[in-house]
Amino acid sequence: MAKQLNSINLIDSIKYPLITDKATRLLENNKYSFLVSKNADKTSIKQAIESFFDVKIIKVNTLNLPRKKRKLGRSSGFRTQFKKAIVTLSEGNKIDIFPDL
Repeated sequence: MAKQLNSINLIDSIKYPLITDKATRLLENNKYSFLVSKNADKTSIKQAIESFFDVKIIKVNTLNLPRKKRKLGRSSGFRTQFKKAIVTLSEGNKIDIFPDL
């Protein structure tokens, strides 16, 4: 039972895949970008993606995105801050971000 709870927490740390111009260009090099929770570390990101997508990961690069200011009417504040993870897969592995329609 504890292993199931641990795997659920690992998968919850991954928010969603990033689909931007740069992320799409990185797909050619077998690199995938994900937004992950702020407190996720490289090993937990690697375990979560390997278990969820059933792929073999070579390398995980992470970076904290800067805070961005947001205004709504007269009040101002900051957007929620996430961490970005760029995952390099081994040769022959693939994640279907764009499934066939």
